[in-house]
Amino acid sequence: MQLHAYDSSRSYKEKVKFYHDKKLIKRVFTLGQQVLLFNSRLKLFPGKLKSKWSGPFVIKRVYPNRAVELETSDKDNQQRSWVVNGQRLKHYLGGEVEQFSMVLMLVDP
Repeated sequence: MQLHAYDSSRSYKEKVKFYHDKKLIKRVFTLGQQVLLFNSRLKLFPGKLKSKWSGPFVIKRVYPNRAVELETSDKDNQQRSWVVNGQRLKHYLGGEVEQFSMVLMLVDP
């Protein structure tokens, strides 16, 4: 009876793994493509309003182990690049990113 239960659970796990792997989308990144970076270390202001995706960044180099080198330009027109895991990226489909800021002037009543 134990052997039958063991075989049954093993076949169930294989079916679930096959179904899960079938739903995964393979992401292929190319040079010069724009991507968004998932920031999993964002703990300063937890909440729904803070986006965990930052970017867009431009891909500078793709390594064979699915690591990707990203590049961005700072305000001083300096090029900055670093290597990240390719699983933390997703394709950026939008146009120019608009940065909004609001200034509130408080006065005493």
